[in-house]
Amino acid sequence: MQIGFVGLGRMGMNMVIRLRRDDHRVVAYDRGGDKVREAEGHGAVGATTLADLVAQLEPPRAVWIMVPAGAPTQETVATLAKLLSRDDVVLDGGNSNFHDDARRAEELRALGLHYLDVGTSGGIWGLKVGYCLMVGGEEPIFRRLEPIFKTLAPENGYGYMGGHGAGHYVKMVHNGIEYGDMQLIAEAYDALKTLGGLDNDALAGTFAAWNEGDDLGSYLVEITARIFRVEDPEAAGTGARLVDAILDTASMKGTGKWTVQDAAELGIPIPTIASAVDARLLSAQKATRTAAARALGGPVPGRAAAAAASAPAEAPTATLVDDVRAALYCAKVCSYAQGMSLLA
Repeated sequence: MQIGFVGLGRMGMNMVIRLRRDDHRVVAYDRGGDKVREAEGHGAVGATTLADLVAQLEPPRAVWIMVPAGAPTQETVATLAKLLSRDDVVLDGGNSNFHDDARRAEELRALGLHYLDVGTSGGIWGLKVGYCLMVGGEEPIFRRLEPIFKTLAPENGYGYMGGHGAGHYVKMVHNGIEYGDMQLIAEAYDALKTLGGLDNDALAGTFAAWNEGDDLGSYLVEITARIFRVEDPEAAGTGARLVDAILDTASMKGTGKWTVQDAAELGIPIPTIASAVDARLLSAQKATRTAAARALGGPVPGRAAAAAASAPAEAPTATLVDDVRAALYCAKVCSYAQGMSLLA
């Protein structure tokens, strides 16, 4: 099958490679000419402009957009709308807002064009294991392009979610659940480090053991275990770990915020996910938090552990680890349940 592909960042390039491995004809375009040449090295046909890309595809065409959400996606869709012909398809694989999908689909429909929103999950591992794809739009068009989805996804890893916007809506909620998951893991780490006094090696071992279980085993727990053993490259030879040098701030791309906003509109409580979004917003206020820390007393890492060591019968470390594991599992279930209630 043939497809045009716009946007050759790391994820986009890996998707092109995966498509070529299954012998799909891919016409690839990126503003960076070096990226186009790299795609050509993987067997894709390079395009110098969007018009060139469209010209090298046989109708009915399908063009997959993999560029940042917002203005870059909107500009690309608008340009393609002027170049494509009736019955061609535009696919947006980025993290667009589902409200934008409904608007774009209507605008393209008036021109005789089709639109699919494709929530895409997989990141850097997608090339090897595949991308989970959540597709929204017209079901007959989904069926037309199913060979593309089947190649990109792992077995049983893609599906039709519903009408326009449904694919990105499901991906939005997926990301919201993940926000909750990551915040819970961070809080488990903080409890084990601050209250239990676990050093990085002990933390790595604890999370690695948790990842072996059926309840907590996951990609996020796996990479959490691994990060504790990564040395700080700027302090080579000292034994310092990278995790202790990372700035304690986090940004957002928008999907977590959109999840909370839509939940509020629907009157559905999602406190775990909402608290995770709040935590990210608070983390970004680094200057305010630093000033407050100087003025306000608070727990000192290691002090609680020292107190526990002087009275081991009250809070033995093994009991704390078990308690944190149980709390993490319970809270993760809550995060998933809240996301599922939003989808119901």
